[in-house]
Amino acid sequence: MRIIFRNFHIIDAFTDMTGTVIIDGGRIVEVISKEETQRRAALEAGCGASRGLVFDGNEQLVLTSGFVDMHAHFREPAESSKLDDSNSLGFVKKETLESASLAAARGGYTSVVCMANTNPAIDNAAAASALKHRADALGLIRLYPAVSLSERMRGESLSPYLSEKSEGTSVYNPPLLSEDGKDIADDGLFAAAMREAAKRGALVSCHCDFGGEDAAVERAVRIGAGTGVRLHIAHISTKRTADIMSRQKKASAPLAPRTVQTLTAEATPHHIALTERDADKAGVETFGKVAPPLRGETDRLALIEALRDGVIDVIATDHAPHAPADKQGGAPGFSGLETAFAVCNTILVKKNDFSPQKLFSLLSATPARILGLSGRGFIAKGNYADIVILDTEKEIIVDSGKFASRGKNTLFNGWKLSGSVLLTLCDGKIVHHAAD
Repeated sequence: MRIIFRNFHIIDAFTDMTGTVIIDGGRIVEVISKEETQRRAALEAGCGASRGLVFDGNEQLVLTSGFVDMHAHFREPAESSKLDDSNSLGFVKKETLESASLAAARGGYTSVVCMANTNPAIDNAAAASALKHRADALGLIRLYPAVSLSERMRGESLSPYLSEKSEGTSVYNPPLLSEDGKDIADDGLFAAAMREAAKRGALVSCHCDFGGEDAAVERAVRIGAGTGVRLHIAHISTKRTADIMSRQKKASAPLAPRTVQTLTAEATPHHIALTERDADKAGVETFGKVAPPLRGETDRLALIEALRDGVIDVIATDHAPHAPADKQGGAPGFSGLETAFAVCNTILVKKNDFSPQKLFSLLSATPARILGLSGRGFIAKGNYADIVILDTEKEIIVDSGKFASRGKNTLFNGWKLSGSVLLTLCDGKIVHHAAD
């Protein structure tokens, strides 16, 4: 379908202008300035430009590239016996591929990496490919299942994916590998996994909790040195870790701008907005529990400055949906896909003077580049039509009861935030349209 977005404020990591975007066949076919739009008589004459669906915008409505999440939990595959009895209508499954994908689309996310710590763990290309095919069939988002470094995520031997000798010819080559939720304790196995990942061109994301976050980051960097691996540090939460990353990145700075970095890192919306006081109020061992835990105000502010300075490269949600009974039992994590943009817009842009361009770099362009997602992450002719329409000024009140995700666990419930996702397109298809 041909769709015309006319007179929107187009902002991404490289663009800031008012203009028109035309998409057709799932691709962006034209990006036109305001002046050019006017010169063409608002696209209503000649060249058949008026054919198709037209959305008229204004300078308050922002058009940007679909967000890219490097770290989310979709909970599939899962044991069919793991059911949630908290629904009065009967037994229902916990988070599913469908509910998580809907949550992503509602949050403005069009490309998502889901972690491998499922049951059973995703440790081979066939399992990852099967999940990806299901997501493709749904047609809501582009899903990129991560594959584990070790078999069954037990940390005892290489995963079947890394053990295969025919690297590069698999049915599915994940852009990211991870033991999310744990680290490989054996240094030799960890190094071997990194070497094999490097052969396949895959990024290795490290949870970094073995011996504490700071020590684990230093260990991962040390073991990765010389393996050729591209290392990504998940959900940084402390000032000391940010300082370690700053030193390490200066020591291994790329030779040219936009070249592939060997060391990157992420922070989450909840770690840049919340502190240990919020966890204490909710119950530090129950509804306020997350891994890594929420830290002090000094750490929170340090993460914001590390994002500003490029020490931390991207924002990732670490979307971790749980049933109430599981949270009460100590399951760590929060649902994050549907609140991420509003939290980041409020905390970073409204309260800490980040430019919208910087925010969209953190949410879209940089994670797409790190993952190697060609044609995604910014608005340009020829790129995939992954588009989000935002009202960055609209105030919302978070109501987790209205989440598409089946995980209602969030500490932002009831918060007043700035920023609403109005429309999401993935590959040129409308996958979310907010009700008035």
